Parts: sequence; C-alpha cells; structure tokens
Amino acid sequence: MRVTLHSTNKIVQLVTNDGEIAARIWEGQTESGIPCHAFITRIAVDKDDHAAEFQRELVETRHPSPAVDAAYPLRMIL
Repeated sequence: MRVTLHSTNKIVQLVTNDGEIAARIWEGQTESGIPCHAFITRIAVDKDDHAAEFQRELVETRHPSPAVDAAYPLRMIL
C-alpha cells in the first residue's frame, strides 16, 4: 500500500501504557484515493540525506480538513 500524507497543524495527546505522547495529525490518501489520516510521533532522515532541506519542509503545515478537525475535539490539542 502506498499513502501520500500532508502535515497538519493539529497536535493531539495519545494515551499509552506509559503515559501520554504528543502526535501530529497528517492527512492524505491511498494510491487508490481512499482518504486517511495518521498520528505521527516521530519522523527523521539520515543526517547525510538532505537533513537541512527536510527540516525546512517539515515546518510547513496546513489546517486539517473539517472531517479530521471534528473527529478530534479541541480539548485534545496541546
């Protein structure tokens, strides 16, 4: 399966066995066009693999779609 994701500016707290962890919501779609979203807690590239360019691009976010925004209440945002 191939998924294309875009970073949003929405961050939520995920509850785990060890406490809570912040996760940014990313939205996108599968190769066949099925909408989806993901909770990303960590993302990185090798330091020799265009790390500076990756870091610049990583700060680019957009507002989540109304569907995702409604699914995760404001009280869950950091």
